[in-house]
Amino acid sequence: MVWNPLTPYDSLPLLPPPVDIESKQVLKSTIEARAALAALDQAARLLPNPGVLVYAMPLLEAQASSEIENIVTTADALFKYAQAEDEGGDSAIKEALRYRSALFEGVRAIEVRPLTAGTAERVCSRIKSRQMTIRKLEGTRVANPSTGEVIYSPPEGADLIKDKLANWESFVHADDGLDPLVRMAVAHYQFEAIHPFHDGNGRTGRIINILMLIEAGLIAEPILYISRFITSHKSDYYSLLSEVTRDGAWEPWILYMLEAVRQTADSTAAKIAAIRTVQEEIHNQARVASNGGRNADFLAVLFEQPYSRIQIVMDRCRVSRPTATSWLNDLARAGILAAHKFGRDRVFVNERFLDVLLRNELDEPAASAASA
Repeated sequence: MVWNPLTPYDSLPLLPPPVDIESKQVLKSTIEARAALAALDQAARLLPNPGVLVYAMPLLEAQASSEIENIVTTADALFKYAQAEDEGGDSAIKEALRYRSALFEGVRAIEVRPLTAGTAERVCSRIKSRQMTIRKLEGTRVANPSTGEVIYSPPEGADLIKDKLANWESFVHADDGLDPLVRMAVAHYQFEAIHPFHDGNGRTGRIINILMLIEAGLIAEPILYISRFITSHKSDYYSLLSEVTRDGAWEPWILYMLEAVRQTADSTAAKIAAIRTVQEEIHNQARVASNGGRNADFLAVLFEQPYSRIQIVMDRCRVSRPTATSWLNDLARAGILAAHKFGRDRVFVNERFLDVLLRNELDEPAASAASA
């Protein structure tokens, strides 16, 4: 049967794919990606406070993943509103922040039971801030955002979608010796092809990627933020997905995802090194500038998020408002933090930390999946 983008793809093949998906080139790229992940894990263990990454990286992932869906906001704006996703900020900011909450909800879910289609439903519901269930209505189409042209029609019928998800779930947990990174790449295509929900499938699928890596023991925390790579290579992402659907071209797609993991792991490890340097500099300066510089909890707060508030310091350090205010003002006077008025609140920005978070540590071009 010839695939037609205008016709529901009810015949979407079940997993595993009927071809060799661990070619020599795929295995070579898998080794490189796993080495990069191992180096990232080692770098993360050297951070005095892992909360730096656990807090900040998912927020950057939220911004980049939402941008893929054309919900464009800036990472700087997300950090400003990060403490209260339902208070302040426009709809794009709120939706992007819900992505981070959904990621953490997914992490909590797989601590209790293995990843399932139910986990995906829970994650998608958090992203959309309403209960999301399997699509029941017909007529869902995926269109090119620029031209409006229909490029894909997912399977239709709740029972059929549930059957395909059951197969997807079995593949995710299959004991067949397949490398976890290859499994993640294949499972991501299949989830996007099933397109089980009316909305939020792309962001849900990208969270599932991270959850699969955590379940496989390849990363301990949600600190790998692949969406920046996908944002930078969005046209390749969509064209390679389409090539799997149209031609069964699995190898280029898998190589693309392995390259995304490798580059992202390398970039994150470099970012960790830069954060450690800035941490050491600011800790030394803070000890001279303020009594708060000798409080470990206060120093930790400065690097859990680039925007600090008086109330956060009070809560974390268990100090009075005058003490928290004094510590932050001391650092502002010393030029370590920048004080700003933000609504009715004052925020103290760790600009050096923010600069490290926002910059791309490795600005190397991705290897072409087609030529790999």
